[in-house]
Amino acid sequence: MRRTVGPWHDRPVATETGSEFLQLHDSVLEKLGLDIVGGTVPAGTRISADDVAARFEVSRTVVREVVRVLQSLGLLTVRRRVGITVQSSDQWNSLDPLVIRWQLAGPNRAEQLSILSEVRSGIEPLAARLAAERATPEQCGQLTAAVIGMSATSRAADSDAYLAHDSDFHRTLLAASGNPMLRSMSDIIVEVLAGRTRHDLMPHRADPEAVRLHGLVASSIQAGDAAAAEAAMFEIVTESSTAMLANDAGTEQDPT
Repeated sequence: MRRTVGPWHDRPVATETGSEFLQLHDSVLEKLGLDIVGGTVPAGTRISADDVAARFEVSRTVVREVVRVLQSLGLLTVRRRVGITVQSSDQWNSLDPLVIRWQLAGPNRAEQLSILSEVRSGIEPLAARLAAERATPEQCGQLTAAVIGMSATSRAADSDAYLAHDSDFHRTLLAASGNPMLRSMSDIIVEVLAGRTRHDLMPHRADPEAVRLHGLVASSIQAGDAAAAEAAMFEIVTESSTAMLANDAGTEQDPT
């Protein structure tokens, strides 16, 4: 028997075990996170665990674990006698890769791209400068290998293969800085790169200049030229920002 509860319709509640639990957990987390970040469920909304369980046809155990994750991200607060409440965006952990992913999927993508580009411009050029002073021979080799991989897959720049090489480059760059705080930002940067591919902000063929600049960063780091590495990395971030915003607006520029 069906009944309407809150903003959602009740459905038979399921029970799950093992891998099914994890699959349902991830699915509900993704959908509810997108709803909150995208504004479908606005700040101040009180959420019933029973309603969520009914909407997604999952057990309260799944809902409880999802709420815990969203609470840790600052999207929800749970209080006695009040229940589950959606938090305003100033309470979110905006640097968490999950929150970044949901924001890039939302209606304010252009604003989020600008914000993330500002963050990148303060992180990656500095990381490149430090890497020129601190990178190990192994890390230099990894940077070069990533550039070679990008070049080899550049005719399918919107593919997972190109993304993997590009992500390897940026992860290695941040690690090569020798600064643990900068290294900890790698998941954030990689989520931005993944978002470009996920939301069709990458061209099918990579801009040759993009690959060249990545190669210049790698060679400058290997040569110990901190200024050149920093300048090339800043150019990558700047061109990437311009191109992504243009592509998001429907124009035909290629992101770096």
